[in-house]
Amino acid sequence: MPQNHRTVDRVTRILEEVVYRPGMTFAELARAVDAPKSSVHGFVGGLLTQGWLYETDHRFYLGPAVYSLTLASGHIRAGSVSHADLEALHEETDAAVFLGTLAGDHLIYISQVGSDPVAGFEARSNIRRRPLETAGGKALLAAWPEMEREAYLRRRDPSEAESVRGFLEELREIQQTRIARNVRQGGSRFAIATTVYGQSGAPVASVTLVGPTAQLEPRGAELAEVLLKRVDSWQHRSVQAREAI
Repeated sequence: MPQNHRTVDRVTRILEEVVYRPGMTFAELARAVDAPKSSVHGFVGGLLTQGWLYETDHRFYLGPAVYSLTLASGHIRAGSVSHADLEALHEETDAAVFLGTLAGDHLIYISQVGSDPVAGFEARSNIRRRPLETAGGKALLAAWPEMEREAYLRRRDPSEAESVRGFLEELREIQQTRIARNVRQGGSRFAIATTVYGQSGAPVASVTLVGPTAQLEPRGAELAEVLLKRVDSWQHRSVQAREAI
């Protein structure tokens, strides 16, 4: 017979409370969980760090890691960028479309439309990706405030030194064009990405187009134009945020 575990029970309760009452304050969470504030503070801090919770204006919402699991299982949840938006972009570009956001030091894909088998399998198999190894991650990092970006780069492991150098060489162009590019899988897959901004003007997610290099790379300028036009149209919507994007 399975036994309850107090720590697991409390962490689960925190997530359930945020699901049913998005925008809860810390004090409200502590009362709902009925646990010492010091314990709840530790649980919440861990959930924030790993992307299971998202905090804005001292209120808590489900984070992007929750939706990465639905992507891994094959069920897509796109957040405040609708599934129809991503489908329209896929139809216009004939490329697979990935919506991602940063959680801690990782990029997490939270939605996918399209059928690039290699990139799709990789995203479902590895929900946490190093931002410097992805077009979407580089687009988001380029949009960060300089001090935050430099702090992130200084934290990188020595094994990422080459990726850091490559990103710094690309940084000015990414900032000027709002477009980041990447080639993976031994050169067989090409990716092009830009950043989605929230109503506050802060970068909240990235949208990446992925497909065979031979098909997409020659269309780079065309794809960049379509991508920017679509993403800019999403930014001006009036949306009451519930989750991380």
